[in-house]
Amino acid sequence: MDKILLNNMGFYGYHGVFKEEGILGQKFFIDMELYLDTREAGITDDMNKSVSYGEVYEVVKDIVENKRFNLLEALVENIAIEVFEKFTLIQEVMVRVKKPEAPVPGIYDYFGVEIRRKRNE
Repeated sequence: MDKILLNNMGFYGYHGVFKEEGILGQKFFIDMELYLDTREAGITDDMNKSVSYGEVYEVVKDIVENKRFNLLEALVENIAIEVFEKFTLIQEVMVRVKKPEAPVPGIYDYFGVEIRRKRNE
């Protein structure tokens, strides 16, 4: 299975269990791996035989910026569900969310959640 990578997509969203997170918002970064057979697209050079990176980006942007979730687990699950619904060529997806400004005292790069889902499982 071939893989399309979308790394470090940045968005501003309002996710988290604390009231302030829903009011003030913060930055979120999303990494994705899209698994599909790209052989025909590679041979024919036909965009219709693959997945538009820009369209996937817009789907993720809409979810992160316009929906609200308490848990990062819910955010990544909803991204995976929506990607499968809109892009039938994708057979498997990895979604990772990174939350660098989590309201946790300490020194860290980010907190995050990563899931891997297969179509029809």
